[in-house]
Amino acid sequence: MNCLNTPLRLIKAIFLIAAFAITTGAGAQNSLKSVVTTDQVRAELMAQAPDGAGAGQPVWVGLQLTHQPEWHTYWKNPGDSGLPITLAWALPEGVSAGEIAWPLPKKFPIGNLANYGYEGTVLLPVPLTITPAFKPALLGNTLDIKLKATWLVCRLECVPQDGEFVLQVPVRGSTALNSAAFAASVKSQPTELESDSQVTVEGKQLKVSVAGLPPALRGRQLEFFPETPELIETAGAWSQQWTQVAGVDVWNASVPLSEHREVSPELLPLVLVSSTNGQREGFRVQAKLLGSWPPVVSATGSSAAAPATLTAVQNATSGAPGAALSPPVSIGLWAALLGALLGGMILNLMPCVFPVLAIKVMSLTRHAHDRRGHRISALAYSAGVVLSFLALGALLIGLRSAGEQLGWGFQLQSPAVVAALAVLFTVIGLNLAGVFEFGRFLPTAVLSLEAKNPSVNAFLSGVLAVAIASPCTAPFMGASLGLALALPPLEALLIFTMLGIGMALPYLAVSLFPAVARALPRPGAWMDTFRRAMAFPMFATVVWLVWVLGQQSGINGAAALLALLLALSLVLWSLTLKGRSRIFMATISIATLALLTGAIGQNVIKMATASELSSKAGNERWQLWAPGRVEQVLATGAPVFVDFTAAWCVTCQYNESTTLANAEVLADFDANKVTLLRADWTRRDPAISAALAQLGRNGVPVYVLYQNGQAPVVLSEILSVQEVRAMLAKLKSS
Repeated sequence: MNCLNTPLRLIKAIFLIAAFAITTGAGAQNSLKSVVTTDQVRAELMAQAPDGAGAGQPVWVGLQLTHQPEWHTYWKNPGDSGLPITLAWALPEGVSAGEIAWPLPKKFPIGNLANYGYEGTVLLPVPLTITPAFKPALLGNTLDIKLKATWLVCRLECVPQDGEFVLQVPVRGSTALNSAAFAASVKSQPTELESDSQVTVEGKQLKVSVAGLPPALRGRQLEFFPETPELIETAGAWSQQWTQVAGVDVWNASVPLSEHREVSPELLPLVLVSSTNGQREGFRVQAKLLGSWPPVVSATGSSAAAPATLTAVQNATSGAPGAALSPPVSIGLWAALLGALLGGMILNLMPCVFPVLAIKVMSLTRHAHDRRGHRISALAYSAGVVLSFLALGALLIGLRSAGEQLGWGFQLQSPAVVAALAVLFTVIGLNLAGVFEFGRFLPTAVLSLEAKNPSVNAFLSGVLAVAIASPCTAPFMGASLGLALALPPLEALLIFTMLGIGMALPYLAVSLFPAVARALPRPGAWMDTFRRAMAFPMFATVVWLVWVLGQQSGINGAAALLALLLALSLVLWSLTLKGRSRIFMATISIATLALLTGAIGQNVIKMATASELSSKAGNERWQLWAPGRVEQVLATGAPVFVDFTAAWCVTCQYNESTTLANAEVLADFDANKVTLLRADWTRRDPAISAALAQLGRNGVPVYVLYQNGQAPVVLSEILSVQEVRAMLAKLKSS
C-alpha cells in the first residue's frame, strides 16, 4: 500500500526508464542535414563565400526550393491565402543574418482568388555579416550555420512543412560550388528604383503613379505586386496606362482596394515586373501616400483605425468573398479572467481529465480522516496545477513571440511527448495493478524523503493533471485563451493563473469542508482492490495515446511504440523476480528493449508524410480544410461548416462520434447543402493555428459556420445536437 500515490518515485524512475526507451530514436529524429526532401519539395541550404567566411568577407546563404510540377510556395505577400516562407537562423556569436532578398514572384489565379509565390526552382538568398567577434569552430575551422525553415506548399490542396538544416562553411578557402544558383537568384531580384512614385485613394480604387522607370519599358504592360498583404483585391480587375507629365514617362494603375483592408500604410513598397520573350525584369519602388486612407470598416460595420502591418495570422485566415470577416473575439480583461476561472473549474469534468481522477480520488481516501494532511495535500496539489499552467502559458507565449504558430495543447503535437506520456501512464498502470513496487527500485534515501514529504507527491499529481488535461478546451476557456495571446505577457500570464486556480478550486474546496472528507469510507482492505481497478483507466489512456501517435507517425510508429511498451513492461516485471531468475530475465529483457529501441525507436517520433497517413477527413462527406478552401466554396454560394479538431483532443472525438455523427444533424447539413470541412490539428499546422487565432481561439475544439454576407458563427466547445440543428434552422430561414 506504500505506492498508492507516489509521483515523486514515479518521476525519478520514469526519467531512467523512459529516457532509455526513446532517447535513441530522438537522436535519429533530430539529426540535421543540408537537404530535406518531401513529396512536394526538395529544400537545400546553400552557401557562397568566394573569399572564405572570415570577418568582413562577403558571405551569402540561402534556401533553395525545387517544387514538383503544379506545386508552389509563397512570397512575402502570399495574396488571398497562404503563408510566406520563413527562415530562422542559429548563428555563432559575431555573425548575423540579413533579410531575405526575395526573387520576383509569380501570380497564381485560383478561381476568383489569386496568390503570389514561386514554382519550379527558386533560391532565397540571405546576406551574412561577420564581425571580428566571430570565433570559428575549434574542429575544422568552420562557420557553423543552422536553419529552421517553414513553408506552405500548395496545389489544389495545401501541405504545411518545415525542415532543419545545418551547413559548415570553411573560414579559409573558397566556397563557390553554388555560384551559378546565387548568380541566377541575383538576376531574378527586383532592382531598387529611386523614383517619384505616389499612391492616392479614390473611392474603392488605389491609384498608383510611378515615374523614373527605364525608357525601354514605355508602353509595356507590367505586372503589379504590392508587398503589403490584404491591401488590394488580388484577383480583381485592374487597369494600367502610360502618360507623360512635363516630358517624363509615368506608369499609372488603378487597382481595386480590398473590402477587408486592415492596413493603412503611409509608404507602399511595390514590385513591377516586365516580361519579354520569357525574360522577366523587376523594379522595386516606394510609393508615398498623398491624402489619406478611408477608415477601415470592422465586421460590425463600425469604423476603426487600421494597424500599420499585418501578422502571419492575418495572412492565413479564411475569409468569405463579399462577406465581412469576424475579428478576434474582443472581451475585457475582467471578463476573460472570469471565463478562465469558470473554464478551469469545468475542465475537471472534461473527458481528458478522467484518467487523473484515479490519483486524485486515491489521495482523497488516503487523507480522508487526517484533516491537516488533507489540507496540505490540497494546497500542494493546487500549487502544482497553478504553476504548471503558468509554465505552459509562459512557454507558449515565448514560442509565439519567437515566430512559432502554436496553440493550446501544442505539446501533444510532438510524437516524442505523446510517446513519453504513453510510457508514463503504462508505468503508472503497472504499478497500480501490482506488477511492481517503486520501493524495490529506488534507494532508501529517496523513499524516506518521499515519506517525509508527502506534499511533493500531491504537487507532482497537480503537474500530471495539467499535462494530461491541457489539450482540452472547456466552455468559457476559448475566448479567454484567445485573448491571452493578444495581451502583454504579464496580463496573459494572469489569465493562465486563473485557469489553474479554477481547475484546482474544487479539490481545494473539498479540503476546506471536513464534512466531505468524513463522508468518505475509512481506509481498509477495499483500497487495494480499488487501487488495482484504477490501473485500467491508465491503460485506457495508453490506448488513446498510441492512437494519437498513429495519427502523427503512422501505423509503423504506433506499432513500434506498442512493441517498446511491451518490452518495457517485461523489464519491470523481470526486476521483481528473485535469485538467478531475476538476473537471467532482467538481462534478456533489457537487451531486448535496447535492441528494439535501436531498430524501431526512430519510427515512434518520426512524423509520417501526408501520403503515409489516411486522414480521417478524407471521406465523401467531410473534406480536408486548407488555406483558401473556405473562400473557394463560398464563391459557389454554399455555406461552409468547419470542424477544427485533433486526435489528442478527447472532447473533439466525443463531439465527432455523437453530435457530428447524428443522423438528424447530417440530414440537416445535406438539406441546407452545407459543405463540411475538417481542419485536423493533430500534427503541427501553422495555417490552422493562424485561422484559429483570427477567430479569437488558440485551442480545439472549435466549430464555425461560414456564409456569404455574414460574419462567421462560432459554436460552443461541447457540441449538442440541439445547438447544431438550431443553427441550421436559422440558416434555412434566412
